[in-house]
Amino acid sequence: MAAAALLLLAAAAAVVVVAMVLRWLLLLGGPAAGRLGKRALMPPGSTGLPLIGETLRLISAYKTPNPEPFIDERVARHGGVFTTHVFGERTVFSADPAFNRLLLAAEGRAVHSSYPSSIATLLGARSLLLTRGAAHKRLHSLTLTRLGRPASPPLLAHIDRLVLATMRQWEPAATVRLMDEAKKITFNLTVKQLVSIEPGPWTESLRREYVKLIDGFFSIPFPLANLLPFTTYGQALKARKKVAGALREVIKKRMEEKAENGGSIGDDEGKKEKKDMVEELLEAEGGSFSEEEMVDFCLSLLVAGYETTSVLMTLAVKFLTETPAALAELKEEHANIRDMKGKKQPLEWSDYKSMPFTQCVINETLRVGNIISGVFRRANTDIHYKDYTIPKGCKIFASFRAVHLNNEHYENARTFNPWRWQVLLGALCYCYWVYLFNYVLCYKSKMHAEAICNKFVPVQINNKLQNAVGANIFTPFGGGPRLCPGYELARVVVSIFLHHLVTRFSWEETEEDRLVFFPTTRTLKGYPINLRLLSESIC
Repeated sequence: MAAAALLLLAAAAAVVVVAMVLRWLLLLGGPAAGRLGKRALMPPGSTGLPLIGETLRLISAYKTPNPEPFIDERVARHGGVFTTHVFGERTVFSADPAFNRLLLAAEGRAVHSSYPSSIATLLGARSLLLTRGAAHKRLHSLTLTRLGRPASPPLLAHIDRLVLATMRQWEPAATVRLMDEAKKITFNLTVKQLVSIEPGPWTESLRREYVKLIDGFFSIPFPLANLLPFTTYGQALKARKKVAGALREVIKKRMEEKAENGGSIGDDEGKKEKKDMVEELLEAEGGSFSEEEMVDFCLSLLVAGYETTSVLMTLAVKFLTETPAALAELKEEHANIRDMKGKKQPLEWSDYKSMPFTQCVINETLRVGNIISGVFRRANTDIHYKDYTIPKGCKIFASFRAVHLNNEHYENARTFNPWRWQVLLGALCYCYWVYLFNYVLCYKSKMHAEAICNKFVPVQINNKLQNAVGANIFTPFGGGPRLCPGYELARVVVSIFLHHLVTRFSWEETEEDRLVFFPTTRTLKGYPINLRLLSESIC
């Protein structure tokens, strides 16, 4: 009996393996192989090993400080657009900035956002990342309304208080893991913006579950994983359930309060500014959002606000520490601001606009660190690019990292050099004023003004300017209809954090820490540093 059962189990396993191999063989032709007729029309490349393709090679590369060889070797062999097979399906990789721009602009028409099933399941079908068409448009618009106005005095004051409150917990001479501290700041800020809950046990408990949830983003979502809690994906699913449950309780309570008040929210009826994102959702379109839509939406915004901005803060400090001249210039910029304001005055919007070198540091951190390595899209129709045809249904990955670290676009591209942005932006301003003087003030034709601009701006600088500042080259926040709605807020948070850090503390690394880029960009040890308080008071 036992032998028969074993034979039956072995036969079933063999059937599964054969089916998976057949599926892999079919993927060689792709979803439109019959329609295209010739595989040569696809961008060249390799599908790797049966079943797993080149997934293990990609993961092993991105778990090191130098993942570039995975793409560089294939670009050298096949060109800027090539085919591979990762995360269970054939995927076209793009390291071509022009094609990346096309993909970003074509969202909702030629392509749509498409991510591995593990991410889709963990974020929820109604998340901002995964919704499409009109649904995405209205969610994106609401996010812009709430997070796209960082100049708001109450928001600036809250960011300032939150950063200082976190730093007050650091002893005059303390060792901290900077990434953990940065994540506390960004998580608490995002929670406040979403549900108006101040930092405390509730937010800290929620944050611990988010760590597990994010770890599962690029894990393998195999069947019955939810029944195996020891797997990364199983733990992520359980964490997702807890996070969604906590958010659902808050949202349900707010919906009940609204119903009790006859459709208005508390005593704030008629006020122009909503207090948080949940209130925006409850009031939007006559309260048409369902409870589940609001849960998925808030859950995904917490991921975006928590993970990316905190990594940007940490990498900025790491890169500055490794570049003493840049750190010295940043300290001087912020010391001047603090001298003009006095020790205890909170930062204002005018102070933020007085941080030009800080913006250069943030730009360069985004370019070198590549917190978002790229974006996944899926073709809605056959896409013709150069000599290739990418068939309808094919997965595409637009690699921002490959473009940002390409020496053809940035000199010594893998070197942290914030001054490059001073040169580029200075040239931009100069070119703009030459153009303005000739076109507007001197009534020259547009073509004549452009010719004069090209004449007076050195060709080398002008070419670099066109490349580096162009939307098709520097895309740390994506682009097109899916441009990150909180990109300016992220810059403000990092700027305020750096201001208080460099004007109040000195620090040194306690041990060497290195970057890895899978499943997300981060330092392996959380970037531990020794801090020493400079001023007598941090209040």
